[in-house]
Amino acid sequence: MRISGRVVAAVLTCVAIATATTGTAHAADLNDPRMKDIAMQIVSSAENSSTNWKAQFGYIEDIDDGRGYTAGIIGFCSGTGDMLDLVELYKQRKPGNVLEKYLPALRRVNGTDSHSGLDPNYTKDWKTAAKDSVFKAAQESERDRVYFNPAVRQAKADGVRALGQFAYYDAIVMHGDGWGNLDFSGIRKRALGKAKPPSQGGNETTWLNAFMDARVWTMKQEPAHENTSRVDTAQRVWLKAGNLDLNTPLKWKVYGQSFEIK
Repeated sequence: MRISGRVVAAVLTCVAIATATTGTAHAADLNDPRMKDIAMQIVSSAENSSTNWKAQFGYIEDIDDGRGYTAGIIGFCSGTGDMLDLVELYKQRKPGNVLEKYLPALRRVNGTDSHSGLDPNYTKDWKTAAKDSVFKAAQESERDRVYFNPAVRQAKADGVRALGQFAYYDAIVMHGDGWGNLDFSGIRKRALGKAKPPSQGGNETTWLNAFMDARVWTMKQEPAHENTSRVDTAQRVWLKAGNLDLNTPLKWKVYGQSFEIK
């Protein structure tokens, strides 16, 4: 049955009025592709000094943080196990790839900052692999499995919207999880000592302030992460502005550089 444009417009107007009246508008969610892309741009601004996260598949360097090589779109590290998991997944999806030969070395250096068995050609071969769509897809799969999905899942369980989901995601990217007191779960536990999340009857802004306070404390415990601008001049700015849905336009600073998403 064909419906006239006038009727459709009337129906949409009624829906909009009803939504505004009842407050049942769908809250912003990082699982939405556009919001996920925004989250990746913000993380990339801190990790790679650029919002162009899709240009970072081939990034690799040792940033002297005690975690060996840091590489790819989310900062997979040779010393923390996530790079090893990524290269193992790449082998599963494409046996005989250019990085497969480094798996024994990656197993040996896991937990250290050593480059033993990786130098001198690992960085070159990583950049070669990064041109392969299979490797790019593997990076995105591991980002989601290890970082993005767990962070957003916990954030939604705590009842926070897009800004809170991003705060969790950025924290787990930097600090990992399952590592001890200074990991993501440790940050959340410290915040729980100061406030309650919305799912437990707490105020969302109060909870996120407590979470960000706990995150800043944790960052200051590690010399490589003691610059807290990715919270202070980014997340905290949006929180103070009441932008809990992480609506654009967004302006922020990280490590002294200014960024914007229109």
